[in-house]
Amino acid sequence: MPPTLAASPKEDASVTLDYLMRRMRQKTDFPALASSVTRIQSLSVSDTENINILCDELLKDVALTQKLLRVVNSARFRNAGMDPVSTVSRAVALVGMAGIRNVALSLMLVEHMEDKHHARQLQGEFLRTIMAGTLAGELCVNPRVAEEAFVASMFRNLGRLLVEYYLPEEATQIRDLIREAPQKISDEVAAKRVLGIDFDDLGQAIGKEWGLPAEILGHMRAPKGSVPLRSLATHADRTAWLTSLSCELSRTMLTVDPTELGKHLEALERQYAGALDLPKGAVSEAAFRARKKLSELTSAISMNVQPGDPAERLLDHYYVDAPNPETEGMTSAESLGLGQDVQVDVAPTDFAEFIELPGMTPAVVDPVRVLHNGIQDVANTLVGDFRLPEVLQMILETVLRALDCQRVVFCLRDARTSQLVGRIALGEGAEQIKGVFKIPLEVGKGQMPHLFSAACIKGVDTLIRNAAADNVVTRLPDWFRDRIQAPTFLLLPLIMKKQGQDYVMGMIYADKPSPDSLEVDQEQLKLLNTLRTAFKQASSVAR
Repeated sequence: MPPTLAASPKEDASVTLDYLMRRMRQKTDFPALASSVTRIQSLSVSDTENINILCDELLKDVALTQKLLRVVNSARFRNAGMDPVSTVSRAVALVGMAGIRNVALSLMLVEHMEDKHHARQLQGEFLRTIMAGTLAGELCVNPRVAEEAFVASMFRNLGRLLVEYYLPEEATQIRDLIREAPQKISDEVAAKRVLGIDFDDLGQAIGKEWGLPAEILGHMRAPKGSVPLRSLATHADRTAWLTSLSCELSRTMLTVDPTELGKHLEALERQYAGALDLPKGAVSEAAFRARKKLSELTSAISMNVQPGDPAERLLDHYYVDAPNPETEGMTSAESLGLGQDVQVDVAPTDFAEFIELPGMTPAVVDPVRVLHNGIQDVANTLVGDFRLPEVLQMILETVLRALDCQRVVFCLRDARTSQLVGRIALGEGAEQIKGVFKIPLEVGKGQMPHLFSAACIKGVDTLIRNAAADNVVTRLPDWFRDRIQAPTFLLLPLIMKKQGQDYVMGMIYADKPSPDSLEVDQEQLKLLNTLRTAFKQASSVAR
């Protein structure tokens, strides 16, 4: 930091903030993180019809997708006997958009935290941040309030986390100031002296730039004064005070010696009991459940906390109560809020395509395994109540990931015009080009159908390895040459029987950005046919 900034702690906060924001923007990953948070947050609070758009945003980040599926397949979300979840679409259907939003936001912080020289200190701050959000959720009875409290508590620590991430030297100065001060001072006071702005104001500024809703921004700022003695059950400030408790609990669990932790938790419970209507023991029970969930998260994403590291205090094996020997090797269902009659399988997912070893690049995706797992996801969905768009979403996601496509588009027959029209799309820029797809299924006498129409009318699976080849380019529709321009693509018509006749009801289109890069062998094609059969079954039932 410039000497003038370090020497002038009372300098105007806006000047300091401008300096910090400029420094953050110079780091290439900050704009990417900001953009991701903004998109995921805005999509996840929209209506459920946007489930495909949310999934599409998540699928753009392969590493995030892999980590998210690992977490969803952990004990936190999976019941015993449940088949592994292998698609983001199925994960959203099971966990809900808000739940997936919270997991994704947490994992985004992990993604952007990696490969830093001060990773150990960052790891502690990350776990502290996620612990605060988890505790807030555990202290809520209402699931809707719990989701909101999770985000508010996690982002209450945003300023602190970003200072640790982008300004490690200043973060060290803040810690040293707190430790060496002759009289005890708060984190916020120390930050103000070093940075000229406290963590709360910094977090607010970043949150506004990211486009977080005003309601969450309000909860992110610590309320002034002492904790109210009266109940805040119907008061607008309740979530803000709950967030304060969660953040204080997280800090306490991280910094207090475990042998002294019990009495500190009890003291915080007494302090906040009146305002938040906390029953006796609620805080310690929430801490127990939150430790379990945080441990499952770190295990699922292969985050290793070194023995003796203060962050280890936030994980479940540091809890002062001994585990019940009768349930050793199994997470308590009651501790996960599922009720006493439900058992939870804690076996890690065995998805080969998701295996990563520390220090190594992600394993190459096995197309056949991804197709198999996607088929299983679809089959599991068809057993219960389902919506046809959700099934189709899973099918498209499976094709996208299995064939490592740039984008996939589903075209559905328009009964009024007798042509296939793009309806659902996944992948890079797919949402913007889906409306371009218009494929006539009726051709005038003497007219030559273009390639897409011919493939669908004849019901022929068609793989074009090089769309620039002389015998191909002249058969492409104008809209494809003008707007799509994919060098290699696959057409999979969806044919059903109607009054004994073949009836073209739709088509799946998939492409890749390089010529000759899209290959489909016989085994993969067989599995793709199974996916199509599943969709036909779903559409017939849905009718």
